[in-house]
Amino acid sequence: MKSFYKWLMVVCAMLSAVSSVSQVTEESVERQLSGTIKGTVVDAETQQPLPGVTVQITGTERGAYTDINGDFEISKVPIGAYLVDIRSVGYQPLTRTDIIVKPGRITTIPVELTMTPVPVKGIRVTAGYFHEIQDQPTSATNFTGEEIRRAPGSAGDVSRIVMVLPSVAQVNDQLNSLVVRGGSPVENAFYIDNIEIPNINHYPIQGTSGGPIGLLNVDFIQNVNFSAGGFSATYGDRLSSVMEIEFREGNRDEFDAQLDLSFAGFGAVAEGPLLTDRGSFMISGRRSYLDMLVDVIGVGTAPKYGDYQGKLVYDLSPANKMTVLGIYGWDGIEWNPDQSRDDGMPIYGPFKGYEYAFGANWKYLWNRKGYSNTSLSIFGTKYISDVFETKAFFDSTVNGGKELRLYQSNSLEQIVQLRSVNNYRFNNRISTEFGFDFKYFYNDYFYNSAPYTNAIGDSIEAVYVDKIMESPKYGLYTSLNLRLTGRLTANAGLRYDYFPFNKRQYVSPRLALTYQLSERFSLKSATGIYYQSLPLVLISQKDEFERLRDPRAYHYILGFDYLLTPETKLTVEAYYKDYRNFPVDPNQPQLFLADELSFMRMVGLFENLDDNGLAESYGLEGTIQKKLADDIYGMASASYFRSKYRDYRGVWRNRLFDNRFIASMEGGYKPNNKWEFSLRWIFAGGPPFTPLDEELSEEYRRTVMDRRRVNMARHPDYHSLNIRLDRRYSFKRSSLIVYFSVWNAYNRKNIGMYFWNEVENRPDVEYQWMALPVGGFEFEF
Repeated sequence: MKSFYKWLMVVCAMLSAVSSVSQVTEESVERQLSGTIKGTVVDAETQQPLPGVTVQITGTERGAYTDINGDFEISKVPIGAYLVDIRSVGYQPLTRTDIIVKPGRITTIPVELTMTPVPVKGIRVTAGYFHEIQDQPTSATNFTGEEIRRAPGSAGDVSRIVMVLPSVAQVNDQLNSLVVRGGSPVENAFYIDNIEIPNINHYPIQGTSGGPIGLLNVDFIQNVNFSAGGFSATYGDRLSSVMEIEFREGNRDEFDAQLDLSFAGFGAVAEGPLLTDRGSFMISGRRSYLDMLVDVIGVGTAPKYGDYQGKLVYDLSPANKMTVLGIYGWDGIEWNPDQSRDDGMPIYGPFKGYEYAFGANWKYLWNRKGYSNTSLSIFGTKYISDVFETKAFFDSTVNGGKELRLYQSNSLEQIVQLRSVNNYRFNNRISTEFGFDFKYFYNDYFYNSAPYTNAIGDSIEAVYVDKIMESPKYGLYTSLNLRLTGRLTANAGLRYDYFPFNKRQYVSPRLALTYQLSERFSLKSATGIYYQSLPLVLISQKDEFERLRDPRAYHYILGFDYLLTPETKLTVEAYYKDYRNFPVDPNQPQLFLADELSFMRMVGLFENLDDNGLAESYGLEGTIQKKLADDIYGMASASYFRSKYRDYRGVWRNRLFDNRFIASMEGGYKPNNKWEFSLRWIFAGGPPFTPLDEELSEEYRRTVMDRRRVNMARHPDYHSLNIRLDRRYSFKRSSLIVYFSVWNAYNRKNIGMYFWNEVENRPDVEYQWMALPVGGFEFEF
């Protein structure tokens, strides 16, 4: 550990030396460097361009007015980070932060303005630093691409940045799986430019939305809206959360490129105009290189993965825009028997997989009152694995000295989706959103497992599945946004879903209310019913599982927002979630399958299932968020919550993610346009776990949990500090960002799990990440 900190000091010293040597030359060059800010301002509800809007760089005399097409341009802006203030009569003012002007480059900022509510005496509309989601007044948070890029401990992973929120439980450093308000990673939805992508990770965990490594390139991201509950009827088939991700457009005026290198891998981004200035393209490719280093050294096992992403935009006419999106990722890792034995791993063998998403979205502006987004897409994931038991390879008394195959899989999950979202504003008080989504599932499952002893010591027979499952799925919805008075607004929605596969149909009402007590203080509430289909990989095991009812959840949320300053907001929310109809296994009556499957704590093969499982979660959350209006930004939050389930025998137990208390702080300091210092600290109460039954574990030489104490013990509390240092260098027509970060900087030994070491036949412990240096550079030219 001492050598690590010595190495860290050397790195900092080198950065300081380079900085001091180049400072004089750099400052003289920077005085001559400038870039351009341009963009388009539209109405948030109708997407119509807004002419005559004032766009002003805060603290300067530089600004512009939008033209008849809503376009603006501010040229010869000295390089640096700026605030941009956007104002128009009849609309709420908006202040955009983190606008980075780079030498010789164009920074594009698309802007959506929301109409001002009916004026009320005593309430004065002030500039808005916080992006308000029109139909989602509660439990919603917005992040910009720049906030995600620089966040310590996220490595550009959009899922990891939301882990600083009080609504997201602390799970394990090795996974970015989201556990939102007592839910499980099965319950989250992701949308990119109106295209649903069930899983946005490399090495996705089958049947869930989680994984260890993010798939999306953060340099593509414009904005992220994250809803932790009470979301509108626009979104269905999910119980806990929705993440809307907006990819930016490529540069329509010139060709730009970027090279990236970090401890994890290397990549490149290219963008520019598409044929004419009516369109643009943006492409990227990335690959990890840890496996290459391992091959050179000749020891160890490392994952290898890569991805390719692209976005094309073309304006068919002023009222019609076409967007084409493509994402392809590949993953692979192979443990050999010797390495698994040395690492105490019970298994060895290869795993590889592929993830792909391709789609097109057509935006059509009907008139000055409405527009539609219609997308057609395909998403698929391939899972290939061949898993063998380590101890059988080395112990001739096990399986007669032959290799013992535990599990084999070669499965494809694929979805084709047609989705339409339509918006229409009747007048200044009433607007509506309505549409449909049609999905067609085509899943080809092939997997088999040897007889094994399950998590609580019972013997399970061999399972063989070779089945194709296909079916359509339909959804219709409508929502009304009502400005009832100058103080009170409402969003009332209704959703209908039908799944012919199991002949289930559901009606889901939703309601959200906001009451503006003053210009700083607003009360908010939301409620609704939510349904979600069971993972088809679970249903595939037996035909009779098709009769299982789909889980549902009732959301109840009440809270308030208070602006401490224009750029600092306090949010407090209380919530209650009531879950029904979860699958439970009579043969493992103490366990809650939705949690166990999400983190591979057990093999998910079942002889019998029932759908009477119940769960509930409730909590109180508080967040203070400060936007970058000067040189300091950050967020501090805390929550107290409980998450429980009723097992098959009627006993209420703690769920695996019941941390109970979470506190976090994240923020940074930008003394100038060159340096940035940031940190993230997270504290979480120890989650429940089931102690080992050491006697049975030793007898079976595998992990067997004590069925008498399921989730009755708790891990030690979790806490970790991530720190990051960014240094930006500017040249005539290029820029370089060098960054260095340390995850778990004070080397806390957070426990990941207790398990039985099958090779050495003894209890063992797996720790989460120890102190981990992460660094790299981004070169833009």
